[in-house]
Amino acid sequence: MIRIALVSLALLALNAEALADDARPGGIAMIDVGAANEAQPNVRYNGKPVLVMQDGGRWIAAVGIPLDIEPGTIEIDVGDERRSVSVQEHSYVEQRLFVDRKYVAVSQASLDRIGRERKIIDAALNRFVDTPIESIRMLAPVDGRRSSSFGLRRFFNDEPRAPHKGMDIAAVVGTPVLSALAGEVVATGDYYFNGQTVIVDHGQGLISLYCHLNAIGVEEGEHLEAGDVLGEVGKTGRVTGAHLHFGIYLNGTAVDPAILLAAVEE
Repeated sequence: MIRIALVSLALLALNAEALADDARPGGIAMIDVGAANEAQPNVRYNGKPVLVMQDGGRWIAAVGIPLDIEPGTIEIDVGDERRSVSVQEHSYVEQRLFVDRKYVAVSQASLDRIGRERKIIDAALNRFVDTPIESIRMLAPVDGRRSSSFGLRRFFNDEPRAPHKGMDIAAVVGTPVLSALAGEVVATGDYYFNGQTVIVDHGQGLISLYCHLNAIGVEEGEHLEAGDVLGEVGKTGRVTGAHLHFGIYLNGTAVDPAILLAAVEE
């Protein structure tokens, strides 16, 4: 397996303490849920299991907060206890894009295809495998200009669509795309909107999504280490140009990938 280190793998040694609590719509709430010398607590949000890892002698839960939630208070179940977490207000801007008409006025045959693909994608994004995790800090999957497009309210050909649930990273076609963290390839395919896509399960509901690829270099069931090449940047699916759509999901919820990536050095 080819591995390319675009940033130091030492970044992956950073633990939960290096990630600030970012409890906003589309953010991640980092919650202290007990001493690490006690049994790992069972943490759930909206009935779904939540990622829990050790940091500095404590158990820390990383809770993905839905992008469409209203600011206010959410409830997290920690064992038999219910805790309140304050979700802060955060504004996202609008973006207007123009794409091939077939991606806006979708035929019935294409809708049927999209429905079949959605089941595969949703199943992959909602997986939860109880695997110990030391860090959720991630490598950049490709070296390029990162947009701040997560959460954008998008209009395609002036028609409103759901907010953007990933980060777009600009790069030329053929640029290697890396696995951001160690994990298992749980889905690959050429999907109507996403184009050629790879989905990697990192454990405990932490999933990464790589879309619009020019080529896929891995197979379902394959184990990847952080930095392994899984494909190439492309412009397949609904795109306006070559780039990588990089998505991160926690407890089945899309969160802003920028929270888990090292900042870009200017």
